[in-house]
Amino acid sequence: MSTALLSSRANDLSMKIQPIAYYHSQLPTKFGVPRQSGLVPELVGRVVFEAEFANPDALRGIDGFDYLWLIWEFSLNGKGEGEWASLVRPPLLGGNEYVGVFATRSPFRPNALGLSSVRLLGVENENGRPVLVVAGADMVDGTPIYDVKPYVEYSDAHTGVRSGFVDERQWTKVNVSVPDEFRKVFSDEDFITLCKILELDPRPQYHKDPERVYGMPFAGYDIRFKVSQSGLLEVVAVDTL
Repeated sequence: MSTALLSSRANDLSMKIQPIAYYHSQLPTKFGVPRQSGLVPELVGRVVFEAEFANPDALRGIDGFDYLWLIWEFSLNGKGEGEWASLVRPPLLGGNEYVGVFATRSPFRPNALGLSSVRLLGVENENGRPVLVVAGADMVDGTPIYDVKPYVEYSDAHTGVRSGFVDERQWTKVNVSVPDEFRKVFSDEDFITLCKILELDPRPQYHKDPERVYGMPFAGYDIRFKVSQSGLLEVVAVDTL
């Protein structure tokens, strides 16, 4: 059978998928989004189902699980359809070392799909649609969700295993300083979440200029900050977006 015919048949049989829900949180841009799920368990978001899939029966029994898998789209990865990179530069390696894309969780993949484990806090109803309240996601506000699956400990949890280059590097958190005049802008919950996000140092890992001021949208505010050479992240301004 010719390659062209095989390709044609593959296209005919290719799976067509559509979003079943959208994720919503306080982070409207990629900047500041945790680089892996679970790194900021205080970050709460909502998975709101589309009308076609907003049948409560489809979620029957889901409240018996503590964690879920979300399959979603890297909708803001900056690449055009079909564009991907065979070699990428993981942030954990400082953004300067190349690794094969399939050995990473980079968004620049042949199929721009992400997989995240999130904690299920509850199931609510919003304008007649079921909503999953989740914590610890690594997605931007408005992310399309393609599937939801329960996390099952006996098969999904593996301890004492190798994790490639991740075993050789550790995320270095920074100390965070927020003046009282800015702290009072936020609720206690939002302030804790903001600090946990900032502790992960949202800057590109190859940026080391201590005088550069960065902006991170969060909860309707533009958080302006800089990081000293000693590793102190100082919030210098909080402006309404």
